[in-house]
Amino acid sequence: MEIRKAQKVGHSTITISLPNEWIKEQGIKPRDILFIMPERDGSLKIMPRHVAQREEAEEYIVNADMCIEPGTLERIIVGSYILGRDVIRITSTNRIGKSHIDEVRRIVPKLIGLGILEETPKTILLQCSIDSTKFKIDMLIRRLSLIASTILSEAMQGFREKNYDLVEETIAREDEADKIYYLAVRLLLSAQLKPAIAEEVGMVDAIFIPAARLILQYLELVADYSEDLAREVMEIEVYRDKLPEDVVDRICHLSELTQTIFQKSIECVFTRDLEIANQLLEMQKVLEVDSNRLMREAPEIPYIRSMLSCLSKIADKGATIAEIAINRALEDPGKYAGNVVRAVKHVRTLPMTIGKN
Repeated sequence: MEIRKAQKVGHSTITISLPNEWIKEQGIKPRDILFIMPERDGSLKIMPRHVAQREEAEEYIVNADMCIEPGTLERIIVGSYILGRDVIRITSTNRIGKSHIDEVRRIVPKLIGLGILEETPKTILLQCSIDSTKFKIDMLIRRLSLIASTILSEAMQGFREKNYDLVEETIAREDEADKIYYLAVRLLLSAQLKPAIAEEVGMVDAIFIPAARLILQYLELVADYSEDLAREVMEIEVYRDKLPEDVVDRICHLSELTQTIFQKSIECVFTRDLEIANQLLEMQKVLEVDSNRLMREAPEIPYIRSMLSCLSKIADKGATIAEIAINRALEDPGKYAGNVVRAVKHVRTLPMTIGKN
């Protein structure tokens, strides 16, 4: 660290000299333009033009000719988006094939803020314009959990009421879950790299970032399992009238327990309620026993056991989120788990020596 004294030039201008060594390293000449960026902590960041332009929009090139296997290009675009890359250029030496164009057009709508800026026969330019200050991670977690919960509840409502139009509509909600998931993971990874973004998205607790990533992954899986359940409900339509009503009631009861475990586990993550989180883990054990019993006792009608399997998977992910909530509560036992756990400082005592008379 070097120290420079601010000097007054004229009536109101304050100047400060730049380190000579830095000027030489950056190749700065008189009249060159420098970029000054104020940081949140009150400091100033000074950048030469080439550094500022690179920070502003570094372009990543993807060679479509090397993406031979189906889905490769699509997954590269998703990975680049999640890693926080704002400008992605897809190129080909001859012409971008129709299958690659279809992959681009299929995935771009699922990535919030990403759009096709330019398209020619040999290149497609994608640019992301996300303002991270508009999003908070806790809001995105709650939003994703709500979407997954809605898919599950509407699928089961359609199952009970034989309303298959409702089931078909809720299947389309899974795309919305993917959008929220990709955006949230992108912001989480950016928060790990840049403290300013961490503050903007509400991730000032660095310990929680890995846990938040796991929660998002589990929520995305819950949305997938709920979509699978909805598809099973669509398939069971032709057998629905053969299904005894007591079996329907038992399946719906298991669904309600699953919803409770799943929804309350998310709340416990934010409230850090250790006791309720533990109750959810015990509830999941009961649900597993009831589900296994129904698996054995249900009539041999297709898709019933697949539905029960989906419910068990969702409850299992909810229970895992409840375990994360317990871990969060234990991070500060004095505040969140004071009635159950308390921290005690051990004082090391020296043995007393008794002298001879």
